[in-house]
Amino acid sequence: MRDLLEDIFENQPKDPMLSARQGAKVSLRKRFYRQASRGEATDEGHPLLLDGKPVKTPARRTLVAPSAALADALAHEWEAQASEIDPARMPLTRLANVVIDGIAGEPQPVIDEIARYLGSDLLCYRADEPQGLIAQQNELWNPVLDWARDELGARFVLVEGIMFAEQPTGAIAVARAAIPSEPWRLGAAASITSITGSALIALALNAGAFEADKLWAAAHVDEDWQASQWGHDAMAVERRAARFAEYEAAASVLRLAP
Repeated sequence: MRDLLEDIFENQPKDPMLSARQGAKVSLRKRFYRQASRGEATDEGHPLLLDGKPVKTPARRTLVAPSAALADALAHEWEAQASEIDPARMPLTRLANVVIDGIAGEPQPVIDEIARYLGSDLLCYRADEPQGLIAQQNELWNPVLDWARDELGARFVLVEGIMFAEQPTGAIAVARAAIPSEPWRLGAAASITSITGSALIALALNAGAFEADKLWAAAHVDEDWQASQWGHDAMAVERRAARFAEYEAAASVLRLAP
């Protein structure tokens, strides 16, 4: 089983869009198990079992979740696979592999990367026109910045246009202190930061300050405005759906992890 799982998650395209474009070129493994379930809790956590046997990550570590609810979500993802196992449809398992194999042993580079986003966060860069877009940015972005100011003590500077502007070092420092250190939460926050372009959105979601759907909408104000003016592009819609699946997986980790 270990070798099969290594092949499933190491030798497949990590980009769901690439997987979809390659179509028949992607060789998917047949489903080789009857049942996915959560095992009894151990000192390490709650293991994922396939036909009663523990699952290993690509780096041959045991795939265990920090909560029973999260282990159940992983098992549900595996149960949802039909005749073939498609990694593109398993964002939670992919995130789990990243957390266990990469982040747990070396969290500091991930924390540093999220902190770098704070210096040029999406929510700080505002349009100077048209008024409709400005109003949408204010409506969806200002509450997150207000939360950062009121709850974290981080006062970020708004910038009109796309020219880079330095943010106050004090704001970055106190926001950085809110980056979660627990590996699963850190991995989820890193994923959300990368997907949305905003570390502040990731921190707000980690804190449970806003609903995930509202923050997803905030991350796509500009994109949605353009679509309202010029229509939807089919490939862009497909890419967004793939990103949303990743976002949902990360949001579920923040909701279900201790």
